[in-house]
Amino acid sequence: QVQLVESGGGLVQAGGSLRLSCAASGGTFSYYAMGWFRQAPGKDREFVATISTTGGDTYYADSVKGRFTISRDNAKNTVWLQMNSLKPEDTAVYYCAADLAYNDYAQSSSEVGTMGYWGQGTQVTVSS
Repeated sequence: QVQLVESGGGLVQAGGSLRLSCAASGGTFSYYAMGWFRQAPGKDREFVATISTTGGDTYYADSVKGRFTISRDNAKNTVWLQMNSLKPEDTAVYYCAADLAYNDYAQSSSEVGTMGYWGQGTQVTVSS
């Protein structure tokens, strides 16, 4: 059973940056592909970015490509999401998620229904 705890959310002006962190415990971190998802008020939860078990492959939603970077450190059981050039439409609750993966292909873990474990979420608000 994997437990995930996000941190790093907050209020930032448009064009600014934030770095989200997700600390994992209770499982063998390197067995899991890790992803970030977000949910804005009144909208469905959507995919943001994912990283494979080794960190060798990443995959991004088109809306964040070139602005966000996902990374992980298996020795620290942590995954990060560096968010630059933030826009008001990035405002949402951001969730960290884990998928027990059997390949090193990040896109395999990019669906909400694929992820087996979720954190509690952290709020990101971008003001215009």
